[in-house]
Amino acid sequence: MNFVAMDFETANYQRHSACSLALVMVENSQIVDEYYTLIKPETKFFWKNIQIHGIRPQDVADAPKFPEVWQTIYPYFQENNLIVAHNASFDNSVLAGCLNYYNLEPARFLSLCTVKTSRKLYPEFSNHRLNTICDFLQIPLDHHHDALADSRACANILLEEEKHFGTEPFKKLVTAK
Repeated sequence: MNFVAMDFETANYQRHSACSLALVMVENSQIVDEYYTLIKPETKFFWKNIQIHGIRPQDVADAPKFPEVWQTIYPYFQENNLIVAHNASFDNSVLAGCLNYYNLEPARFLSLCTVKTSRKLYPEFSNHRLNTICDFLQIPLDHHHDALADSRACANILLEEEKHFGTEPFKKLVTAK
């Protein structure tokens, strides 16, 4: 499998408030590279979000704004490239919110959600949260809500699911963005 696992953290409920992003690149079913950055949003931080991920305004004071980050990562978001996220609707909406806020062209890519793959493959679970799936599959998740840790976990979930079930169950779950 070839894909990029993505995770955003946000400063508040606004979809353009990304404050960190991680990408984990997978080629031939092997993790081959990682990318992580803090992002300086043009919004305020809400205390609830800070409690979740621990990122504070002072942490992003010297970080790039999203357009600078996009210059680096946009090659991954091309047609026919598969972007995977755990709760992909959230991460895809943050990406779309940031692109829209900065008047950047919408990204066109294929999307797959590991919440959906896990619901399909493990319907007996009481929930399909990242930490629950990681516990069951014995995937390390050291710092939940750290974008890089969550992206690694997401990549490993899909790779474990591929080992046990092959790629056929994923095909109907892939959507175009």
